[in-house]
Amino acid sequence: MYMQSDRKKIRPPRVAGQFYPDNPVELTKTIAGYFSRAAKPDIEGQTLALIVPHAGYMYSGKVAAHAYKLLEAQSFDTVVVISPSHTVFFQGVAVFDGGFYRTPLGDIPVDIDFVGRLTGIDPRLALSDAGHNGRGGRHEHALEVQLPFLQVVLGNFMLVPIVMGDQEYNTCRVLGEALGQFARPGKTLIVASSDLSHFHSTAEARQLDRRAAEAIEDFSPGKLLKLLENGEAEACGGGPIAAAMIAAKKLGGDTVTVLNMANSGDIEPGSRDQVVGYLSAVIHAVTVPESNGKVHQLETPSGKTRPDPAAPLDFTEEEKLFLKRVARKSIENAVKGSHFPDLSPPTAQLSMKRGAFVTLKIDGNLRGCIGYIQPIKPLADAIREMARAAAVDDDRFVPIAPGEMEQLEIEITVLSPLIKVRDELDVLVGRDGLFVRLGYQSGVLLPQVAVEEQWDRETFLAQTCLKANLPPDAWREPEAEIFRFSAIIF
Repeated sequence: MYMQSDRKKIRPPRVAGQFYPDNPVELTKTIAGYFSRAAKPDIEGQTLALIVPHAGYMYSGKVAAHAYKLLEAQSFDTVVVISPSHTVFFQGVAVFDGGFYRTPLGDIPVDIDFVGRLTGIDPRLALSDAGHNGRGGRHEHALEVQLPFLQVVLGNFMLVPIVMGDQEYNTCRVLGEALGQFARPGKTLIVASSDLSHFHSTAEARQLDRRAAEAIEDFSPGKLLKLLENGEAEACGGGPIAAAMIAAKKLGGDTVTVLNMANSGDIEPGSRDQVVGYLSAVIHAVTVPESNGKVHQLETPSGKTRPDPAAPLDFTEEEKLFLKRVARKSIENAVKGSHFPDLSPPTAQLSMKRGAFVTLKIDGNLRGCIGYIQPIKPLADAIREMARAAAVDDDRFVPIAPGEMEQLEIEITVLSPLIKVRDELDVLVGRDGLFVRLGYQSGVLLPQVAVEEQWDRETFLAQTCLKANLPPDAWREPEAEIFRFSAIIF
């Protein structure tokens, strides 16, 4: 028998406006900016857990984005976030006893069922708000700062918020084993929140952080905790990392990959004399069981298998440059009336069928935007055709003239497969584009439009309906179909 959570209890944002922006539009744009600058790592297998830093976004946001970018096009029912306590000491683990965690991007429901099972297994795992709400005006930030990243990249999910009061090995073991018992691979994601060394010179910090990173990549919670105990490495969330490792091992994890490392001295105006270290990593299962009990190696798009059109979008700089050249050459030929030669895309990625749009601007003013919402044609062919159409066939604008070519700005948007929206809360401004269809009418708006216009969710839905020549509230009709999609824009 376990205590019941207070389903009406909400933990409000405590460090919004300090560690990250408190304005929803600014916050979404900030995170989207970090994602746009983070390279998508080529990671094999199933993602089970992430290790991410928790400083102010201006210092650690770039490092955190390398981990969260892995989640693009993935979905999880439940996310467990494990944080250290910076504000109060207590024995054991406090699993939040309320119903919601709130951020400027909205309320995240607590997975009450998961919490109930977790806190009913051992007295060290207590239903409590200890550490979740601080004392003396200080509030815990290490858990809260992870949530906007998760909201932007995942949309809807349920949360299991955990703060560790002590980080002794037995506490880590009990928590990790319990999570390993209740979590479901592919349905549950575990996030360990931790910075590394604190307030050393850059040279000292890098030495300490390198030791911590080696223990993490060795997938050895015992080694990590021993280094921390001896002062040979530092991590304020060493306990959360160890617990996540223990849980991931039980879930079939066999590999830890460090994705990015930095320290506060790497970011202006950070001091280089007393820096804080940051690391992001993923714990994954490269080898997974088949139904017959055998195992097989998962292959990635860069391996022997062909690229998967449903895989997360990612392009090399060379591929982006090729598509930009295709678009510009197509427009030049269109305005001169000449023929575009046959294409020979340099990579298989560019021959895959993708939805795509080409947007044209001059001096920041829109001069054409046409595209395919569905993956009808190979990407390079789609860009060639849509660039031409945007230049001379968009009847909202005068066709592009030869003398305007030098001033022409070309933006390419490549779309993910469409995902049907069954709940309006699944739509997230800054991440999603929208496609609305009702009867014979349909309309589409790209993700960047809602951000540029600073629309909220309902305005975005209404404007997409208007684009389809439908009433603004048509999306509420039972017969209306709403689809969302993510995109890579360059």
